[in-house]
Order: sequence, then C-alpha cells, then structure tokens
Amino acid sequence: MNHNSQYQHATVLGYWLLFCAAVVYLMVVVGGITRLTESGLSMVDWKPIMGIIPPIGEQAWMAEFNQYRKSPEYLLVNKGMSLDEFKNIFYWEYGHRVLGRVIGMIYLFPLILFLIKGMVPKAWYGRLFGLLVLGGLQGLMGWYMVKSGLVDVPDVSQYRLTAHLGLALLIFAAMLWFALDFLRGDRVTQKASVGYVRSTGLVVVIVSIMILSGGFVAGTKAGYIINTFPTMNGEWLPSGWLAISPAWKNLFENPVMIQFIHRSIAVLVVIAVLSSFVLSLKQRFTTLNGLVVLIMMVQVCLGISALVLKVPLALGAAHQAGAVALLASALLAAHLARKDKA
Repeated sequence: MNHNSQYQHATVLGYWLLFCAAVVYLMVVVGGITRLTESGLSMVDWKPIMGIIPPIGEQAWMAEFNQYRKSPEYLLVNKGMSLDEFKNIFYWEYGHRVLGRVIGMIYLFPLILFLIKGMVPKAWYGRLFGLLVLGGLQGLMGWYMVKSGLVDVPDVSQYRLTAHLGLALLIFAAMLWFALDFLRGDRVTQKASVGYVRSTGLVVVIVSIMILSGGFVAGTKAGYIINTFPTMNGEWLPSGWLAISPAWKNLFENPVMIQFIHRSIAVLVVIAVLSSFVLSLKQRFTTLNGLVVLIMMVQVCLGISALVLKVPLALGAAHQAGAVALLASALLAAHLARKDKA
C-alpha cells in the first residue's frame, strides 16, 4: 500500500471516529436531559433487540403504562399520572436507548467494512475492538443502573449512575483521541515543553474528576440544595458536611458534602486551565488553549446559574453539555502537546 492510500485510509478512519465521538457526545447530553426530566425509570424492562420498536396503538401503550404503574416511581412519586404524561417521559428514555443502538450500528458496520477492505492497520485492531467491547458494557451498565431504581426506592444508585457516566466519558475520550491520531498522523508543528505537556494532562484528569463528581451530584440531587454562591448558605464550609457515619460515606452519599466537593473541584479546574494557558503563552500554543479557557469560563457561568436557579432543565442540560465540551477541548490541547513534545 502506497503512502497516499495510507493517508486516505487514516483520514477516513479519523473522520469516522470523530463522527462516532460526536454522537456519543449527543448521547451524554440526551442522558442528562433524561435524568433532569426524571424519565429514566419510565421503561421498566430491557429488550436489546425488540426494544427499538416503540409502542404502536392504544393497546400497546396501555400495556407499557400498566407495567410502569407497578413500579416504585409510579406508586411513590407519579401516582395518578395520565397516559399522555407517561408518554412524555417514556420518549426521553426510549430516545436515549435508541441512540445507544444507533451508536452501536454506526460503529460496528463501518468497522466491519473497513476491515474487509483492509483499511485498518493491524496495530489498531485491539484498540478498535476494545471500543466495541466498551460500548457493549455501557449498554449493560445502563440497564444495571436503571434496575437500581426499580426496587423499593425510585432513585437510581449514584454509584451506578456515575459508573455509567464515567464509561460514556471513557468511550468518548478514546474515540476522540484515536480520531486525532489518525487525522494528525506524525505531523509535527512545534515542540512543546515537558511542563506544558504535563499541564495539559493534568487539566484532562481534573476535568474528568469534576464530571464524575457531577454524577454524584446528579445521583443524590445535591444540586437542588444550598442554592447560594459563592458561600453555601453563608458558610464556606457547610454545616452537615460530616453528618453521615462512617465519615467516608459523606464523600458519596451526603448531598451537602457532594456539592461542596463539586464546587471545590471546579475551583481546581479553573486554576489548572489558567495555569496551562499561561504556560502555553511561552510556546505559542495560545489559540487552542484560549478556546479551553473560553469554554471553561462559559461552563463556570452555566454551573453557577444552574445552581442558584435550582437546576432548570435548559441550564442543567447546557451545564452537562459544557462539561463534555470542556473535556473535548482539553483532550485536543493534550493531544497536540503530546504529538509535538520536545
């Protein structure tokens, strides 16, 4: 295979992975809306194959609704809900699940075609099949999460929700990174210092931790309490932050502590992003890092607004979308730095 063909194949593979990453991004946003609209428990069974077909006709809808009326969420939260109201929440969860299947198809079928045509370098087989396995695990994790809210208490486990979110982020990040590997190849534009390279990696790590802490915020509904800023009801260290025993459980089960942690990590994100930007000024990596700073500033504004307004749907969804956009921009900066490090 000549160099030109290899370049063309790498470009096709890169744009394919970039498109897959974009759809995963959409999936994360839709998942956030599904959570914010409290629609995630509207489908009380899992049908990986037949579940792509929605209820058709009044009889089918009533059968689906009757199943939901046996669930803890209906009995304890939504008792008396009408069929039309049920359809509103059903379609968000249904759309979320169908989008997951769409991602599987736009990844698997092109991958098979690329393999048949010999477009995939053998060194990439493990990484690309690994993504396929992660996608399958993500579907299982999604159902494992939903099951936690179908027994006794109509709330999904914050541990499972965060694991589901974390796996989605891992898939998104890997797809984006691999896409950049294919699209950028071995081209070198300028050399980056070791310190700057490390700073971009630190930004990626802290932003990822922040998003995962947001999973615990969502799972415990911690965003709906203490809706003041910059203090928490007039306190820098909120009362009740160690209310649960043993103490370590406060990190994952106490909404007050969880919100405090999320705020604290957000401060670390700001410091890390600005520090990396300052280092980039000395090496002319400023354009992309300026984008990271801009997205970070927008994300901070969205987070504060969502908090003080008690998480309205639009702001909550925008805040989740902004978090993944910030991660994407941080990954772009980190990838560029590592390809061009001295």
